[in-house]
Amino acid sequence: MTAKEIIKYMETLRNEEQREVLMRFFKTGPGQYGEGDEFLGLKVPQTREVVKAIDRDFPIEEVPELLLSRWHEVRLCGLLILVARFERLATKRLAHDDEAMRGRDAILTMYLRYAEQANNWDLVDLSAPKILGNWLLLPTALGADFCLSLGKGRVGAAASEVAAHVACDEEALRLIRQNTLDALAQSDNLWRQRMSMVCTWKTSQQGDPSWCLRYAEMLLHHPHDLMHKAVGWMLREMGKRCGMDLLRDFLSLHAHEMPRTTLRYAIEKMSDPERKGWMSGERKVESGKRRAESGERKAESGERRAEKGKRKAGNGERKAENGELRCEN
Repeated sequence: MTAKEIIKYMETLRNEEQREVLMRFFKTGPGQYGEGDEFLGLKVPQTREVVKAIDRDFPIEEVPELLLSRWHEVRLCGLLILVARFERLATKRLAHDDEAMRGRDAILTMYLRYAEQANNWDLVDLSAPKILGNWLLLPTALGADFCLSLGKGRVGAAASEVAAHVACDEEALRLIRQNTLDALAQSDNLWRQRMSMVCTWKTSQQGDPSWCLRYAEMLLHHPHDLMHKAVGWMLREMGKRCGMDLLRDFLSLHAHEMPRTTLRYAIEKMSDPERKGWMSGERKVESGKRRAESGERKAESGERRAEKGKRKAGNGERKAENGELRCEN
């Protein structure tokens, strides 16, 4: 089937009653975050059935036509085709296969090129963790030029610094990945920004909290409620997967400045007393005291090390004096 045939078929499934419900749910009115988005009235399982039927034989070069459709569900169909293709190339057997790696990189490049077509939270959330999140965990041949095509200024400059080392340096590859996400997080587009945060769900699932913590801190003061929810959600998932103490440490540093929605989402899996403590500010005070006490202990430890150093210096001077006396004798 071609993209035009898929669109025509999906239009035959149009449901006016469900369409009205979805347009209200996804805030498509004037001034709302989904302003202008148009729906056919299909439920997600219906779109998944279309993807399942055509995915393996559908030409990937026709996916952009789906992503550029006026219809929300058709754009979702295009994104889910990319997800299905990427996941088939991301199995353990194919993780280090050169051809599979090139295929994954091509899908990611297409995904980011049309990122603004994922212009509602469901489109981002159903695609970013499975494409962008998985890409962070897998070998890639994309290098500094790729980052330079995504961002300017500091992001692009940092990417160019590692260009000569990309082929052999895992640290440089991580920097390439980081700059890719930085370009998304620092863009002026809400959906690209949400991608940079929500994709960390996958890295947290694999036990790496660093991505979540980096972008939660970077996007902590974002003005939009959808980002407040995304940051809190990803912090909660990071705590579940990587350890609640990591989440508590982050909250100890930032709870006093977090939007209430972000904090509420982040602490959702904690016990009732602990949640109440964080929301009331009591835990913030306790955390501040612990940080102060920790700082005092570090200062005392530093003083003891300084005293020990002075004693060693004194011993060294005495040994030098003894050596001089022996030379004189």
